[in-house]
Amino acid sequence: MKLFRARSLPFLVLLILTISLGVYFANRYWINRYDGLIARQAGIYRLDPDLVWSIIYEETYFSPWKTGKSGEIGLMQITPAVGREWAAETGMHELERQMNQNPADLLRDPERNIQIGCWYLEKIYEQYRDTPDPEPRVIAAYNAGPSRAAEWSKVSGGAPPLSGDEFINKIEIASTRAYVTSIMQRYRKLKGPAESTTIKPKSPAQTPAR
Repeated sequence: MKLFRARSLPFLVLLILTISLGVYFANRYWINRYDGLIARQAGIYRLDPDLVWSIIYEETYFSPWKTGKSGEIGLMQITPAVGREWAAETGMHELERQMNQNPADLLRDPERNIQIGCWYLEKIYEQYRDTPDPEPRVIAAYNAGPSRAAEWSKVSGGAPPLSGDEFINKIEIASTRAYVTSIMQRYRKLKGPAESTTIKPKSPAQTPAR
């Protein structure tokens, strides 16, 4: 019995190692399989793809079939209302028709979902282009709405703009504060301590391996 256990131990170790490696590489594939789409759309809308990636990680963990409690759909949890606003701005009547008749089909498409999400993020970012540490504000607006983020970002007359951490501390909705904190932690980890966290255009070749 002891001899059997001694012989089986290396096999068990090898089996555990094989399973662990399989899980690791499967997970790497899962979270990076949309990197090309993210890089392309982020470049079009002048966003850092690492920020977009971090938001998708938090929203759905790269699961395009997910829906939210308030009707949000797809990878970036886009609402039909935002989808209709995007479609109207494109001026393409076929997209408007699809968004009015069956928004779910359009919003479950990964590329279209990321495109609309990036379009919406750029609209939010325009409000904070000249603000230090814009990322927490953009993320908060994406989650809780632009008007709430603008209210939390206010300072008294003549005071300097809030830092990113000061802004996060002013967020009054606990779930939004946790959401912003989680995304910023992941985003900063991707950027590394030596890189600036200012949103800026990046080419696909600049997107780091995760």
